[in-house]
Amino acid sequence: MGLGEASARETSMEGDCLSCIKYLMFVFNFLIFLGGSFLLGVGIWVLVDPTDFREIVATNPLLFTGVHIILAMGGMLFLLGFLGCCGAIRENKCLLLFFFMFILIIFLAELAAAILAFIFREHLTKEYFTKELRKHYQGFNTTDVFTTTWNAIMNTFDCCGVNSPEDFEESLFRVLNPSYVVPEACCRRNSHLGDVSFSNKDECLAGNMLYRNNKGCYSSVVDYFEMYIYVAGALAIVVLTVELFAMVFAMCLFKGIQ
Repeated sequence: MGLGEASARETSMEGDCLSCIKYLMFVFNFLIFLGGSFLLGVGIWVLVDPTDFREIVATNPLLFTGVHIILAMGGMLFLLGFLGCCGAIRENKCLLLFFFMFILIIFLAELAAAILAFIFREHLTKEYFTKELRKHYQGFNTTDVFTTTWNAIMNTFDCCGVNSPEDFEESLFRVLNPSYVVPEACCRRNSHLGDVSFSNKDECLAGNMLYRNNKGCYSSVVDYFEMYIYVAGALAIVVLTVELFAMVFAMCLFKGIQ
């Protein structure tokens, strides 16, 4: 009789624990679902908004990239939250398995990205970027990915070259454009009253320091992102930890479902 009562009590405790995991997982994933829906809504609104806001985003490469990142993250979180909610509340093993595999893929991708960043950190030097800029940058080619990326960086951060405009000396850009000292992306623009025209494009292209941006992009980008590096690192650790716990909960619930 004692053994039967102990077994029943143990079974009841397991059921309560399973129920607790189930509802915790549902609430957790419902919040993820809401967050994903919000990000998707913001991203879609920016892209289809009939006002001038869409045009502002389109002319700013950093904002344009950010909107698409928001859409991708929103879609991923929306799907993740949906799978987790349905799998938990319906106690569906198939959905829970999909949820687990989805998080595992994301977790491994983030881990691989962190490892690759650590391995190739030595390549992210001024010397490396300067060599690549001189070798591949074309200036006015809008179909070359390397060139358009550098143009976007120089336009966004109001900078020129990696270290300074002198980086374009003895470069592919000067070979293709012998009459220009710096590319158009290095030229200063009027900043008053929303005017985005060049201050003096001809003088800039001729190398006049008064009409070009003289600061290198390496220091500009580092200065811009320096304040976010520690926040991003802490956030990455939190996200990885949450994903790890989500996988553990999903497997516990998966195994506990009869």
